[in-house]
Amino acid sequence: MSFLAPLALIAAAIVGPMIVAMYLLKLRREERVVSSTFLWQRMVRDIEANAPWQKLRRNLLLLLQLLLMLLLVLALARPFIPVTGISGANLIIIFDRSTSMLATDEPPTRLEAARRQAMALIDQLPDNGRATIITIGGQMEAPIASSSDRRELRRVIEQIQPSYSNQSDLTQALTLASALAAREPDSEVAIISDGNVKVPDGLRVPARVRYFPIGRSSNNVAINAIALQPGAFEQTLFVQATNYGDKQVTRRLSIYLDGQLDFAIDMTIEPGREQSLTQPIPATVGVIEVRLDEGDALPVDDRAYAISPQRETVRVRLVSDGNRFLQTGLSLLPGLEVVQVPTTTTTFSESAAEIPLTIFDGTVPATLPPGNLLFIGPLQSTELFSITGEFDFPLVRPTALEDPILRNVRFTDVNILRAPRIVPGSWARVVVDSDGGPLLLAGEREGRRIVVLAFDLHLSDLPLNIAFPILLANLIEYLLPVSSLQLTTGQPIVAPVDSSIEEVRIIRPDGQVVSSRDGRVQMQANQTFYTDTDLPGIYTLEERRGNTVIASRRFAVNLFAPNESRIAPQRDLTIPQLSGAQSTVARERDGRQEIWRWLALTALIILLIEWLFYQRNALIILRERWRRRAAGSS
Repeated sequence: MSFLAPLALIAAAIVGPMIVAMYLLKLRREERVVSSTFLWQRMVRDIEANAPWQKLRRNLLLLLQLLLMLLLVLALARPFIPVTGISGANLIIIFDRSTSMLATDEPPTRLEAARRQAMALIDQLPDNGRATIITIGGQMEAPIASSSDRRELRRVIEQIQPSYSNQSDLTQALTLASALAAREPDSEVAIISDGNVKVPDGLRVPARVRYFPIGRSSNNVAINAIALQPGAFEQTLFVQATNYGDKQVTRRLSIYLDGQLDFAIDMTIEPGREQSLTQPIPATVGVIEVRLDEGDALPVDDRAYAISPQRETVRVRLVSDGNRFLQTGLSLLPGLEVVQVPTTTTTFSESAAEIPLTIFDGTVPATLPPGNLLFIGPLQSTELFSITGEFDFPLVRPTALEDPILRNVRFTDVNILRAPRIVPGSWARVVVDSDGGPLLLAGEREGRRIVVLAFDLHLSDLPLNIAFPILLANLIEYLLPVSSLQLTTGQPIVAPVDSSIEEVRIIRPDGQVVSSRDGRVQMQANQTFYTDTDLPGIYTLEERRGNTVIASRRFAVNLFAPNESRIAPQRDLTIPQLSGAQSTVARERDGRQEIWRWLALTALIILLIEWLFYQRNALIILRERWRRRAAGSS
């Protein structure tokens, strides 16, 4: 135990002897004349004992007063116990509320353990300390800033709700924390998280940063892909589960069709690997739910949902001399009417409204048509990109794994014989790169979306890979801005509505109903928007005219967040600080827990006991009087 104000202990050396001296000098007897002292020997001895500077006799009041003095002096010295925590007067707490914090390896969840840790840090604040709470996971928020009201700080911490986000990013939170710390001396930043966060580059925090790791287990299996492809007589369901832990596990995968269990299978998955399942589904089924039974540490990613496609038919132009792989893949996608024209076609008369997407297979026309464009294996340069040669056997390097085009696609398993060397324009972002040049480009220019798949499908094994139909579906979904029935958490629900519709309602997976009349669902330009898709599950959109439901459609919202499903906690974070420190692990000496309040409370109790003992005779007299009065009244 140490003291923040050790000089206060000097008061004990001054006040203590004064209290004892007062008892030594104090005479409490009155002189009386008596006829004989024979019967008063004890009184004589008491008189001698009360003579100044005689031997001090036992006295409970003296002991209580000395104990009271000692407790008050210790309280003034502000003793503290070193603990794991903080010591700054201006505390900035960065609280992780992302999906991985819902893991149950810390009872009841990591989120609750983080709450307890945040409460403990608030309790460690000095009397004049202030705290700011910043939450990460999804959209960054700062619900309370630079407050010294501990009750309000605890209330804010208790009200923090989880966010079903795809990733926790520390960039904005540390930028804000750095700005707050630069204005306040003696600042300290506390990060409460499991460490599954994105750490910014090039940022040096002007304060001490401490990381409080939450979590113990890394074992988790998640459903990270689900797709439903319609056919003439039946649908085909594709499901993929990944083991993010370090041990082999066997889990039962159950498939529910319109709420009824239809099929179950045991899947054995090696650590760090995935296992997929393809299952035929009747064409009449509308909602599919897939579950991993016998839950693990993170139950929220053990379920996935799919909706049978119901969108309106969209015309797509395919400029090709014949590509069985491409034609078969497009025919499996719902809601597409493919219009194939030969590569000798030079003019395109249809507008973008009539044909919103054109696919060029191994050809590039002199004049590009309106609408969105998909180039596959282009052979010559255009105004959008340049071709400077070819290279053989490229080494594939996906550069944008979080891009929606690569969702559930493993490009590293694709082998390519030859590809053109493409120099992209400023409009493009490289989605898949290689040692010889980009292989997949995507972007927007002048209001239309463009994708370039550099290599010819016949010069690769991509069409033979399970990734091909998924990639093709992702490309069509990106190039055709229509309402999607398969979304990930955080993606908005966007759907066209007729101008005669008076109200749009959204029924959330938890049963809550939101409406365009309360402003939570937006309607404008014959479209409806709903952005609060934070909860995985089935969302139902109802178009209403008065009390009549004119149309209804459903949307499946899934988590599919590999960064959150990897729940292995990190023991340290590397965050550069102006002091030169890099490590953020909190150690025992980093914090202090002051105990002067408990000493002051004990002193108050001792003072009450001392007063009661001093007034014991008066209290006895009052008690006897009360008894007599009670007896007389009866």
